[in-house]
Amino acid sequence: MRIRAEKPDDSAAISALICAAFEHAPHRSGTEAAIVAALRHAQALTVSLVAELNHELVGHVAFSPVTISDAKAGWFGLGPLAVHPDCQRQGIAARLVKAGLQELVAIEAGGCVVLGDPDYYSRFGFVADAGLRYGDVPVQYFQRLVLAGKAPSGSVAYHSSFDVAATS
Repeated sequence: MRIRAEKPDDSAAISALICAAFEHAPHRSGTEAAIVAALRHAQALTVSLVAELNHELVGHVAFSPVTISDAKAGWFGLGPLAVHPDCQRQGIAARLVKAGLQELVAIEAGGCVVLGDPDYYSRFGFVADAGLRYGDVPVQYFQRLVLAGKAPSGSVAYHSSFDVAATS
């Protein structure tokens, strides 16, 4: 398996992969693929990586800019993160996350936030921080990872492409 940057001709395969990965997920919105397409269209996919196995895409991760009310620019949101159902629990998602975080370090990002399972994302160094707020999400599920500088505080807003969830 190899991790590589998304190519322009990957978009249809990425969309199909995301739909398959989230089809039965209890936390799905049904708009995950549309969010990635909107981020791509807005040129807001700062990092978009795929996992390829036998010339087939089996995983994808997106990182896009976020704003934090009391912080300077340079923070990003992780997600969606998708692995084909036939390939889950094989470490593919972890490899995608690690590779994506390395890309953020390379561009000197301040940090990254994620909305997800604290038990899963803590392995990468993400921690809950009561100083960061994302709507009414319980503190333990909204986590941050400082890559450079100090931990910010304030309200977090994802790129407007995530609003597709509200209009679909």
